[in-house]
Amino acid sequence: MKNLRSFLSTLFLMSISLTVFSQISYERIPLEKMEAAFEQYKEPAITHRRFKHADLQPLIQKHSGAFQVEQLGESIEGKSISSMKWGEGKTKVMLWSQMHGNESTATMALFDLFNFLEGKNDGFDELRALFNAELNLKFIPMINPDGADAFKRRNSLDIDLNRDAISQISPEAVILKSARDDFEPEFGFNLHDQQIYYNVVNTPKQATISLLAPAYNYETEINEVRERAMKTISGMNELLQQIIPGGVGKYDDAFEPRAFGDNIQKWGTSTILIESGGYPDDPEKQVIRKINFVIILNALHQIATRGYEQYTTEQYFSIPDNGLQLVDLKINEMLVEVNGKKYPIDLVIRRRESEANGSYFVSGSIDDLGDMQVYFGFEEIDATGLEYVEGKVYPTAFGSINDLSEEKALELLRQGFMAVKVDNGSARELHGLPIQVLKSTEKLSGGWTTSLAPNFFLGKEGKLNYAVINGYLIDLENPKPQLFKNRIL
Repeated sequence: MKNLRSFLSTLFLMSISLTVFSQISYERIPLEKMEAAFEQYKEPAITHRRFKHADLQPLIQKHSGAFQVEQLGESIEGKSISSMKWGEGKTKVMLWSQMHGNESTATMALFDLFNFLEGKNDGFDELRALFNAELNLKFIPMINPDGADAFKRRNSLDIDLNRDAISQISPEAVILKSARDDFEPEFGFNLHDQQIYYNVVNTPKQATISLLAPAYNYETEINEVRERAMKTISGMNELLQQIIPGGVGKYDDAFEPRAFGDNIQKWGTSTILIESGGYPDDPEKQVIRKINFVIILNALHQIATRGYEQYTTEQYFSIPDNGLQLVDLKINEMLVEVNGKKYPIDLVIRRRESEANGSYFVSGSIDDLGDMQVYFGFEEIDATGLEYVEGKVYPTAFGSINDLSEEKALELLRQGFMAVKVDNGSARELHGLPIQVLKSTEKLSGGWTTSLAPNFFLGKEGKLNYAVINGYLIDLENPKPQLFKNRIL
C-alpha cells in the first residue's frame, strides 16, 4: 500500500510538471509591432465608414483561398451573409460585426486582420503559427447588410437585431443564432459602435473604446464563462491605456433579456463587447479602426496562450463607467431676454447625422439649457456679457448655392444675415457653406430653447461676435477652418 501511494504521488507530480511544461507562455506583443502590422496590412479598398455590402464581396472572395468562406443565408432584401473560418486549433472564437448597419468601424478592422492572417515573412509567422495551432476562428463581418447599405441602425423590418436574439423575427437574427449554435465558440466578440458623446464618466475624456463582459442574468452574477471575458478585457484595457490613456469606459452591464451579447454569454460563450466611440479629428474612424485591429489581435493572443488567466475581475471592475456627458458645443452664461429681464443661461448643442445623396448632413439641436455644469463640450465658449441676437434672412435670392462662396457667406453673417434664399436647388441638397440656405421656405427657424434649431448670434452693444449656424460655432472676427455638413432647407 505504501508503495502504491508513493507511485501515485510520483505520477501526480509528473502530470503537474507536464502540464506546466506544455503551457504556452503569454508575453504581450509590443504595441509598436502591432501598429506597424496594421499599417502594412490595412485593407486599401476601404477608406471610409460608409461602404456597402457590394464593396465587401470581392474582398471576401479575395480571401477564399486561405479562409473557408460559407454563405450562411440572406438578409430580408436578399443580400448574402457570409462567414469566414481560419485556423485548426481547439479553442473556437467567433467574431461578428455590423449587427447595426451604421456601426462599421470593427468591420474595417476585420478586413485588415484577414490580410494580416494571410501575411508571411514579416516577423509574425510564429504568431500566425500559434493562432493556427490553438485557435479556430469564425468571422461574420456584416450581419445586417440591408442596414449597412442604408447606413442605418436597424434592418429592413426596422427591427433592432440586438433586441431579436430570442424571438428571431428577422432572418439575420436566425442566421447569427444558428451560427453560434452550430459552431459553439468558447469566446465571442460582439463588435459595435457607440455614440461619440459617450465619455469616461464625470471627465471630459471621450470614451474612444468601451468594453463589457455582458451579464447573463438580472443579478449580473459572475460565472466561469463571464469571468473569462472579464479577464480578457482586463488585458485589453492594459494595452489600451498605452494607446488612449484615460479614454476607455465600461459599458452598462444591466441585463437585457432580448440582446445577443447577453444571451450568447448565457448560452456558454465568453462574450466581449467592443464599442467604438469617437476620437478627435477622426470623423471616418480610421484611427479607431487601427485601435480595433490592435486590441483584437491582442485578445486573440491572450486566448491562444490563455494569457488572460493572469488578469483579475478586480482589474475589470476598476475600468471606469461610461457617461453620456459630451456635447458638440457648450455655451456658458449667454444672456437671453424674457419679459424685459435678462437671464444668464448655459446651453448645450449636439449635431446628429442623417444620410443623404451618398453622404450625410447634420442637424443641430439644443439638448438642454440652464445650469449645464455636468456637461463637457468638444468646443466651449464663455459667453459672459454676450447676448442672444436673432438672425435675419437676406432679402435678395441667389440663383443657386454655386453663386455663394464661404467668404461671401461670412460677409453676410457679419451683417446679421443668417440665411439666404436660392431660386434653384432642392431640399436636402448638401452644401458646405457656413450659412443656412433656404429653398422650400422663406423663414429661418432658430432660437435658444429646446424646441428650436440652434441658429442665432452672440453679440454685445450692437456688435456681432459669434454666429451659431445649425449648431456650428463661428467666430466672426477670426473664423477657423471647419467642415460644414449642411443641407438646403
